[in-house]
Amino acid sequence: MAPRLFEPITLRGLEIANRITVSPMCQYSAVSGVPNDWHLVHLGRFAMSGAGLIFTEATGVEPEGRITPGCTGMYNDACEAAWARIVAFMKSVGDSRVGMQLGHAGRKGSTVAPWEGGGLIEDDSGWEPPAPSPVAYLPGWPEPKEMAPEDFDRIKAAFVDATRRADRAGFDTVQVHVAHGYLLHQFLSPVTNRRDDAYGGSLENRMRFPLEIFRAVREAFTDEKPVMLRLSASDWISGAWDLAQSIEFCRALKDEGCDMVDVSSGGLDQSQKIETGPGYQLDFAARIRAEAGIATMAVGQITDPVQAETIVRTEQADMVALARGMLWDPNWTWKAAENLGAEIAMPAPFARCNPKLRSTPFVKRDVR
Repeated sequence: MAPRLFEPITLRGLEIANRITVSPMCQYSAVSGVPNDWHLVHLGRFAMSGAGLIFTEATGVEPEGRITPGCTGMYNDACEAAWARIVAFMKSVGDSRVGMQLGHAGRKGSTVAPWEGGGLIEDDSGWEPPAPSPVAYLPGWPEPKEMAPEDFDRIKAAFVDATRRADRAGFDTVQVHVAHGYLLHQFLSPVTNRRDDAYGGSLENRMRFPLEIFRAVREAFTDEKPVMLRLSASDWISGAWDLAQSIEFCRALKDEGCDMVDVSSGGLDQSQKIETGPGYQLDFAARIRAEAGIATMAVGQITDPVQAETIVRTEQADMVALARGMLWDPNWTWKAAENLGAEIAMPAPFARCNPKLRSTPFVKRDVR
């Protein structure tokens, strides 16, 4: 039986060669939001080794939407041109599809890189982050700015502009970031959303702005290309955002034309009690797929090819995503194909490493 992991999947007009995704991974290495050769090499090596879909890091739709000054953006011509160069290179070396994750950090923005401590920027290069409510992320941090009507309009327009830029730059899909405690996740959770207007209180109200953003992104992107969303399915906090609410949200997303939900969890508040382990978020993806009737992507300590194959073959999720595992071994997809007995495309200059040729002495290999 052929491995399901290496069967193609089609979303709208986009065929993806296999069910393996490289998750967004922040590199904190951009300058003024503009990606550079670091990002070309980081993403290009995954394109060379066959993952079906590769996402950029969380990319800010406005300068104040970045997590750190080193995070990438998609808010001006310089960002767009730099991303177009990277996408063109990735597509020239393999058949991977390329996606951009678009997000806004909200109250978790204006910080320094993790290896510098991850704290707030202390000099005047920082900015005042917007948020649904003036609730600080950590003790001792200043309260973020509560969003006013003009902030809603500006941020929605920024998502639309970034989406159009991603489309022009050649991205095959975009993913709206509604996870890990960033702005749109902050609207969903009653822990961070304490508004008493149309954007706070009830589940319907808390879902309103994320759904407005998704709708605007879907309308701005080429109709034949899929639009996805990354979601934290649980805050891992009692009385906060949970799986039941996530299922309702995903039903609404399906009605808005969402093509796939990348199901993660947590990241909102330091009081979270996450129970980690291999595939620890898989049940979230499986439940959302079954109960909301929408395609899902599973992520979270998926490291073994047999584990990944089991997930998609048993229809717990439609795709799997790896982050740290890919960072550790960018050739994971090749090795998974070898392990499962699947065929996979390989750039001609790399064909000498193909396991099928190992029994032949190197000097006699007829590979070009």
